[in-house]
Amino acid sequence: MTEILARTSPFADLTALRELGPDSFIASVDPMWTIGPKVHGGCMMAICAAAARRSVLTAGGSAALQPIAVSANYLAAPDPGEVQVNTSLRKLGRQVCAVDVQLSQGDRVAVTAAVTLGLLDDGDPRHQEPLALTQMAAEPTADAVHVTPDHPMGQIVHVAQGCDLRVDPSAALFLAGQQGDPVNRMWLRPFAADEADADTALLFALMAGDISAPVTMNRGMFGWAPTVQLTTYLRRRPAPGWLRVRANSTVMGTTWFEEDHLILDATGAVVVQSRQLAMIPKGA
Repeated sequence: MTEILARTSPFADLTALRELGPDSFIASVDPMWTIGPKVHGGCMMAICAAAARRSVLTAGGSAALQPIAVSANYLAAPDPGEVQVNTSLRKLGRQVCAVDVQLSQGDRVAVTAAVTLGLLDDGDPRHQEPLALTQMAAEPTADAVHVTPDHPMGQIVHVAQGCDLRVDPSAALFLAGQQGDPVNRMWLRPFAADEADADTALLFALMAGDISAPVTMNRGMFGWAPTVQLTTYLRRRPAPGWLRVRANSTVMGTTWFEEDHLILDATGAVVVQSRQLAMIPKGA
């Protein structure tokens, strides 16, 4: 019973920080927040963002400032368990703050991140290009693939244990053993208690900028595709409800590929944009 209660807000648990001292924190990563045996990159980004936000608040910054941009370099892949997070406040402003963050496990640095905090967008955009993702149903369709722990994808993407993840089978052709364009689409939603906490829901959306399985899979290239660099923009607070996610790549080289995420909330507003540089799976 205790374990069930502890998992009602698993993302809040992930991004909770225990203070070690000035600008130093400990976070505990449950094994659910992994891809295979290693901690999910988006989850580490969310922890870094949470630490940066705490540092700004401690220094007297406004609580209205949120992590609007996070640029992370991935140096090593940590295991689930405790990680240490150290921050360095570079700028404390009324509208923009900048914090450098380092996430480590033991004596090994796993992530270095530059976090920019500022005011989130609100209201209608002044300009927006047409987005193909707006044609996607706002909620999972009847044929959406629910990624559960028993599903073959869920046995690798353990992150699906901490949220509700449904994949669009018309895009994820690799699930049916087919190939197609390097595109993936899905619906994603945090658990109710995580969604009810506005700041947790915000960090969850930031994490979702890395939620897709590598789009290389749709080209028949399977295996670990390690992210080397990931930059995510958080545009606004997500409205309660399902997030619509589209991931795609435009150039797949012999060694590298880029993968972009676009995320809309239940109202159709753009909440997250991200781009990562990752390695083509070995042997592909």
